[in-house]
Amino acid sequence: MAKHWPSVGVISSEAGQILGSHGMDKDSVMRNLGLLNVLWEGGTHSVGRRTTESFEVKGARLTVALQIQEPTLRSFFDKSGVLARGSGFLARFLVAWPESTQGYRPFSEAPANWPHLATFHRRIAEILNLPAPIGDDGALTPQMLMMTPAAKAAWVEYHDAIEVGLRSGGELYDVRDVASKSADNAVRLAALFHVFEHGFGAVWLEAFEGASRVAAWHLNESRRFFGELALPAELADAGRLDTWLIEYCRREHTHMVSTRDAQRLGPVRDKDKLTTATKELVDLDRIQIRKDGRRIAICVNPALIGITS
Repeated sequence: MAKHWPSVGVISSEAGQILGSHGMDKDSVMRNLGLLNVLWEGGTHSVGRRTTESFEVKGARLTVALQIQEPTLRSFFDKSGVLARGSGFLARFLVAWPESTQGYRPFSEAPANWPHLATFHRRIAEILNLPAPIGDDGALTPQMLMMTPAAKAAWVEYHDAIEVGLRSGGELYDVRDVASKSADNAVRLAALFHVFEHGFGAVWLEAFEGASRVAAWHLNESRRFFGELALPAELADAGRLDTWLIEYCRREHTHMVSTRDAQRLGPVRDKDKLTTATKELVDLDRIQIRKDGRRIAICVNPALIGITS
């Protein structure tokens, strides 16, 4: 990045290989998380060496896109302690924790063509074919984008609404590290949307409105994600099972689910973990376990699914 190309992406569908790597062990994790934070901000990082040439990384850009399984991420947290979150590393991500669609994916033929995807690819190719704005010193020198007055006013409104939620007792207090970056992420997205649609020039209100909705969605995902991740694994399992049971019963117009279906279709597939999760929910009076011979069923509290009689 310092001498050859100032734009880099770290992209992996198996992020355990990254978060579990030598560079993230207990002796290196604090230093490397700090480095990643600096690169996120487009800051300058100096590397001083005694036996070889020292150098500086400046004006560089880093993109990180990671997919990871929850147990692997928990292991990383156990290893890194509070550093990953306390350093602000995780706050810089746009988190998404989609619920499983397994069991609801019937086969369908692929469309003959994908016109919107083709349009997207053409526009991305146009942007990639533009000369990279690299200065004589090797640093990226992208064009500064301003915001239209209407877009700036919308950003200020979004920023201030987030700020209110950071107060003690506010709805964003528990994720204030993530929420404090939301307005920054929203305006970054707005710039990307605007350049994609219109090229350079002042960022329009339309771009920011779309970006703010995306940023707010990811902020809500972060609340759910960090809320569950902060729980012991067995309570997190119980929380996910509780949500799934209620959604399943409402969709299927029932209040009973066999333990077999819960294990086969639900979010907790391990038999022992499912047993632990159901015990937690029984203790909270969220469910009851009913046995009919060899058949074991989970009976959801009718009040949770809107059944009053």
